Amino acid sequence: MAYVDLYCERLASGLLAEPVNAATNIAFFVAAWVLWRQARREGSGSGELSMLIGLMVAIGIGSGLFHTFAETWAMVLDVVPILLFQLAFLWIYSRRVIGWPAWAAATLFGGFLLASLYARGFPHLLNGSLTYALAITAILALGTYHWLAQKPSRFMLIGAAGVFALSLFFRTIDEAVCPQFPLGTHFLWHLLDAVVLYLCGRTLLASPANSGAPGAIPLRLRDA
Repeated sequence: MAYVDLYCERLASGLLAEPVNAATNIAFFVAAWVLWRQARREGSGSGELSMLIGLMVAIGIGSGLFHTFAETWAMVLDVVPILLFQLAFLWIYSRRVIGWPAWAAATLFGGFLLASLYARGFPHLLNGSLTYALAITAILALGTYHWLAQKPSRFMLIGAAGVFALSLFFRTIDEAVCPQFPLGTHFLWHLLDAVVLYLCGRTLLASPANSGAPGAIPLRLRDA
């Protein structure tokens, strides 16, 4: 079966053809573990936060599989958890932090999903990263709201958008720098993205539910 060659580091088939790209997915597991430990230490959390942590682990697994097996089925396991994390974060933030009603959050959810699927039809743009440019725009918009509304950790989402933009830069130039830097820069995408996911999760952990959200349940859990 033919392998999928999308990144500079891979020059042939085989499980060890992308050792650095594969190994740097450990960063997602570390980010998930740190976020879980902080939630546990602070006595905070929710089923929604646990879902995001689980998706962070799934991203690490899926990306690790893709950078080892490099086949179509592994690519699906790579991109789907990333999209699910983006959609889940948009839903949770718009409902619990902003306090939007379900129909407004669903509109944002559906619009972002359709735009992301449409953007995948242009793999030649930004080295196949157009869909992630949409995600940066969304995080920056939410981060601006978070800052203007003076929410807890008010600069964290804007910081996440900045790290994401740098991460996207390294993902985009991976093939271009190949002649000068055979290792490529995709591994930096993994390391920085793990930071982005952590910052997004940490923002939710620091932000109590907006009291205006219908049926909102605070993120802080009471001791039994």
